[in-house]
Amino acid sequence: MRFRATIENANTFFRIIQAIEKLQKKCIIKFSDDVMCIICNSEVNEGGIQVWSQIKVHSLFTSYRIQSNAANVIMMSMSSEALLATLRSASSSAGSYETEEIVMKLAKKNDQAVLSFEISGTTRQGRRVRLAHDVKIEVMKPADVAGLKEPMCPDPDVHIILPPLQKLRPIVERLRPMSDFLAVRADNSGRLQLSIRTDSVTVDTEWRNCKNTTKAAAGSQEPEDARDPTALFSVLVSTRSFFKFLNSHVVSTTTIACICQNHCMILYVYVGDLADAGGVLTFYIPGQLVED
Repeated sequence: MRFRATIENANTFFRIIQAIEKLQKKCIIKFSDDVMCIICNSEVNEGGIQVWSQIKVHSLFTSYRIQSNAANVIMMSMSSEALLATLRSASSSAGSYETEEIVMKLAKKNDQAVLSFEISGTTRQGRRVRLAHDVKIEVMKPADVAGLKEPMCPDPDVHIILPPLQKLRPIVERLRPMSDFLAVRADNSGRLQLSIRTDSVTVDTEWRNCKNTTKAAAGSQEPEDARDPTALFSVLVSTRSFFKFLNSHVVSTTTIACICQNHCMILYVYVGDLADAGGVLTFYIPGQLVED
């Protein structure tokens, strides 16, 4: 089993893991010939939110080499906190030196599997810098990998492009102390609503003229022109989970929200321009049932 790559786009890699770390302190990364997948599916994750992401190898790495007996797939679990700290040090934003090369490779040290990072750079005074960081990992067994399955969801009732996440975040931050649950509604005419309802307060926030990416649910048996475009589809989600998702504003350019009525919300956060995205982070937020 061999793995080695040069990180060409460290800042983007850092922002992706920054979004992941806010959600969960441990993650799974799967490396294959063409794609790097980042998965968060732990049952301890509050609110049941999951992440299944696919990042194109060429958007982050060069000199990429992988070899394994499992069709050149290597899957590992690790601390997202430790990986974030390493990438922060490796990023050119570290400030004390200018990063020139970051090599990431699979290694073993003292019988412990690690993802090893070798960083080369130059200080402002022109001195050469070489740093090494090791992130402890657990290489996953085939049986563990086989047990990983993306959530099964019905066809979405509506697809809508969200306003910029950095603008949604302060709104949800103000709503969060008011209620544990947030209703997200959208229709096929570009309308989006965020609402909370409690015995003491009701708050509705609405956006119009958002862009719908499809006018009818995929696989729907109902003809498109028979559907009322102003009919709202709704799902009740954990306010805390939705706020955690909004931390992905650090990487988002375009985010598409798909609502499965009263079941779940699926959110696609694109890395780079939508037409030529380097990857997508897919968030699954389950619907909540609240007794009156």
